[in-house]
Amino acid sequence: MTDTLVSAQAGAVPFLSTVKQIEPGWIDYNGHLNMAYYNVLFDRSLDEFFEVLGVGPSYLKTRNGSSMTAECHVRYLREVHLGDPVQVAIWLIAADDKRVHTFEELRHATEGWVSATSDNMTLHIDMSVRRVAPFPPDIAERIKRVAAGHAHAKRPDGVGRRVEMPVKK
Repeated sequence: MTDTLVSAQAGAVPFLSTVKQIEPGWIDYNGHLNMAYYNVLFDRSLDEFFEVLGVGPSYLKTRNGSSMTAECHVRYLREVHLGDPVQVAIWLIAADDKRVHTFEELRHATEGWVSATSDNMTLHIDMSVRRVAPFPPDIAERIKRVAAGHAHAKRPDGVGRRVEMPVKK
């Protein structure tokens, strides 16, 4: 992958996934997107971002490496329904030699409002031993460049938020 492509796609802040459609089987008995499928949308979109970084689905085939989610915190803010076009915005919050911290917003693709957020810690995996391992140097450098570009952006609401009862004022 060329540096120009990385700059144009992964370097955009935030990275925007392709527009996706809610599938009929994802609607629950309440008439909105079932909570499990928010994660499907976030995961498919993160695969797009990781592909641009060089560690997406093709990375497993070409270099026997992959990524696995270690932690995920999803907030459900507004319902989405069948027929709503959605798009995921992704920020690369931080990275080290083995981990990537990303934050994602699921947005209505035409109206722009945020339906849900997902704060994630993803681990780099050497699939030959199925253990956490450092990114290869070329990938680490690419991630470092993208992280530096994203570091200048305003952090979205909810990064690092924890689950707790609201404080009464």
